[in-house]
Amino acid sequence: MSHLLHPDTSLEELNARIPGTLCGWYGIHIDAVSEGRMSLSMTIRPEMLAPNGFLHAASVIALADTGAGMAAFAHLPVGASGFTTVELKTNFMATQIEGRLTCEVSAAHTGRSTQIWDAEVFGETGKRLALFRCTQMILWPKAG
Repeated sequence: MSHLLHPDTSLEELNARIPGTLCGWYGIHIDAVSEGRMSLSMTIRPEMLAPNGFLHAASVIALADTGAGMAAFAHLPVGASGFTTVELKTNFMATQIEGRLTCEVSAAHTGRSTQIWDAEVFGETGKRLALFRCTQMILWPKAG
């Protein structure tokens, strides 16, 4: 199974896509990208918490989904026009209410019609907070 980076992908170009988007609001930063992998992080702010005082599930999903999406973008087959999410699932094991979160993304499948990405979200102490899986459909230019 090939997990090749798109030839025009760089860490700087990926991070340049974030400002002005929801990912930018969350303060997500891509720390590393390599074939079949991506690492990213964000710092928890009070407005990312739920009314019960715990980290909102959407905040964790934003980090993991950004990783899966940016990894899919970085690994698009040459000639593809983009991708769209067709399924995502998250299991939560723990929470954190302050500090930094990291996310490690890895390719489970990078085909010409679909990609499947797994992401693990960790708290500052290295405790795993969530497991995430996302399926992306690869989009191709329409003929004629």
